Amino acid sequence: MSWRKEQSRAERGYHHGNLKEALLQAALGLIAEKGAAGFTFADAARMAGVSPAAPYRHFRDRDELLSSIAQRGFEQFEAALTEAWDDGRPDTVTAFERVGKAYLAFARREPAFYSAMFESGLPVDLNPTLLAASERAFAIIRAAAERLAALAPPGTPRPPAMMMALHIWSMSHGVASLFARGDAARRKLPMSAEDLLEAEVLIYLRGLGFSTDRRASGPKDQTEPKPSGPPSGPPSGPWGTPK
Repeated sequence: MSWRKEQSRAERGYHHGNLKEALLQAALGLIAEKGAAGFTFADAARMAGVSPAAPYRHFRDRDELLSSIAQRGFEQFEAALTEAWDDGRPDTVTAFERVGKAYLAFARREPAFYSAMFESGLPVDLNPTLLAASERAFAIIRAAAERLAALAPPGTPRPPAMMMALHIWSMSHGVASLFARGDAARRKLPMSAEDLLEAEVLIYLRGLGFSTDRRASGPKDQTEPKPSGPPSGPPSGPWGTPK
């Protein structure tokens, strides 16, 4: 290959119309194909059609590129969960079921983002921007857990909302991972991912003594508080370092 061709390629690499976005899209494609740990910084540059040195104009290394993808994923994730929760309308149980379905739908619709968010091994607590994005997403689940915890029957010890949020997140993540990896295809299951998660959550809530009857948690139930702001206390969740 001539020097002139090499020079032309290098010039294209350094004068890409939108190099940062091209690298993000290239990395997303590689994650979808090989997983979050299955590609190199050079692979992303090659996929974007730029020189190996070009990505360093926008990202310090591969981890910073992955971090940017995970942050974008959490932002989209937060938007999806927020829309599904809709401040608990028309009732807490129905709204919470929508959150579970939205969780699974995001994992299914955006497997590359989901992998970068949860399977890349990135230390999110070392990246304040990524940590903040992950905490905002988890805050939706925590807010729903706060509302559920407030529905504890009289005389029933009220479980910590944070513990409930972590338990429910673990169930959601487990079901999403099971179906996303294709493990469910190895054996025939009598239900969908959504039905499985719904059954798990209902069994969990009933085991705590909660009523899962929508009539008991409808908008006319004056015993159900309607918090106007985010959950109290410092942010904490499975995507960051609990404080």
